[in-house]
Amino acid sequence: MSGSTPRPTAWRRLPLLAALAAVPAYVACSPGGEGDPLADRPSGPLPVETLVVASAPAVPKPITRRSPAKLIVNLETHEVRKRLADGVEYTFWTFGGSVPGPMLRIRAGDEVEFHLNNHPSSKMPHNIDLHAVTGPGGGAASSFTAPGHSSVFSFAALNPGLYVYHCATAPVGMHIANGMYGLILVEPKDGLPKVDREFYVMQSEFYTTGRFGQAGLQPFSMEKALHEDPEYVVFNGSVGALVGDNALKARVGETLRLYVGNGGPNLVSSFHVIGEIFDHVYTEGGTVANQRNVQTTLVPAGGSAIVDMKLEVPGTFILVDHSIFRAFNKGALGMLKVEGADNKVVYSGKQNDLVYLPEGGAVQAVPENGAAPERELPREELIARGKQVFTANCTACHQLEAQGVPGAFPPLAGSDFLMANKERAIGVVMHGLTGEVTVLGKKYNGVMPMLQLTDGDIAAVLSYVRTNFGNKASDIVSLAEVRKVRAAAAAKPGAGVR
Repeated sequence: MSGSTPRPTAWRRLPLLAALAAVPAYVACSPGGEGDPLADRPSGPLPVETLVVASAPAVPKPITRRSPAKLIVNLETHEVRKRLADGVEYTFWTFGGSVPGPMLRIRAGDEVEFHLNNHPSSKMPHNIDLHAVTGPGGGAASSFTAPGHSSVFSFAALNPGLYVYHCATAPVGMHIANGMYGLILVEPKDGLPKVDREFYVMQSEFYTTGRFGQAGLQPFSMEKALHEDPEYVVFNGSVGALVGDNALKARVGETLRLYVGNGGPNLVSSFHVIGEIFDHVYTEGGTVANQRNVQTTLVPAGGSAIVDMKLEVPGTFILVDHSIFRAFNKGALGMLKVEGADNKVVYSGKQNDLVYLPEGGAVQAVPENGAAPERELPREELIARGKQVFTANCTACHQLEAQGVPGAFPPLAGSDFLMANKERAIGVVMHGLTGEVTVLGKKYNGVMPMLQLTDGDIAAVLSYVRTNFGNKASDIVSLAEVRKVRAAAAAKPGAGVR
């Protein structure tokens, strides 16, 4: 009949039948590709355990049992005020009181009874979406919890892998941006290959109304979040969370595994360890080491990766998001300090971690109109603020002790050039500096960029430097003096410092 669909003939069906016959059996076997994840469950009740979690950068111990268990998880949501950067505080919305939330480690085939408890002091309801959960909202549909209440739901761990969890209460982006995320590792039934050390590293971004480094309690900026323009991009919840005394530590000869997550809420991470190569990468948090000898791996927002490496030489290795301004200007920088014997065959040089200090937010715009007007600060408060400004904006070039870098950046410590003329020093910080200068008898010919600091920050940082590092000024730099220099420059357009 014209226009009707012809019936398939035998020769048309054969290719399809052959294709179906060729499909590997494991495809229809289980979600995780390891056979039925629930096949080894006993007929009776499972043994019950209370899950032990770990706060970043720590990782829960590998699972040694080879049979499933019922795990009881208690996780509290709590809104807390904590440090985001030196001198900067933020009201974080958290799982377990920390950012990121604690790392959970379970085994494929386990049954998880999840208790979400919202602290009575919370101002917002919260829930949890675990990407490891097969079910509506990843558990979010069953865990919406008002302040002072608890919710309970259960799930079976079907798919091994490294998964993100986060709050999914509306507005979802705000809950994530305020710190509500973490990682859950579902180990394969036979576990992952053994390594000597494991660490938990999670990248995320923060959108504050004030610019990078602006002191005080900073509120969330929805406008910046919508434009995907964060002031801070950090590891483990704050600037400096993995540097100095907080650096990851290991020894030469050890194998190291990093469980890397990206809470987002917006940016993709280009995760890289300067001076190391990933021997194996489990792309996107899967359980197959599908890449070897990788320099930088992408970690999507709401995603993860597992990276393994063998440590061959000692030194300080720098963890960064290789979207590099995020590392050196917004905080996405950490350290891995490796101790042990040198291996001159592998590397003959000497590591120096000082050049990798965060450069701060010097390129950021000045505060918006409507910001609180600046005021003259008492001497002690002014100098304390100056130390924060110096650390955030000056140490990458002039170094922690203001000693400078020979042939490149002049010293500020004991600097005759700095101390000779207060107004000139104000102008240098305000407008930048080009051309040759002589400092302590040595010539420097470079460019110091205009930092775009507020007048109050200029007064503070100069007061700090001029009264420290062997500089013995008896007077501070006042806000009024800075404003006077700015007014004079405005009256002479183009009269920058050279």
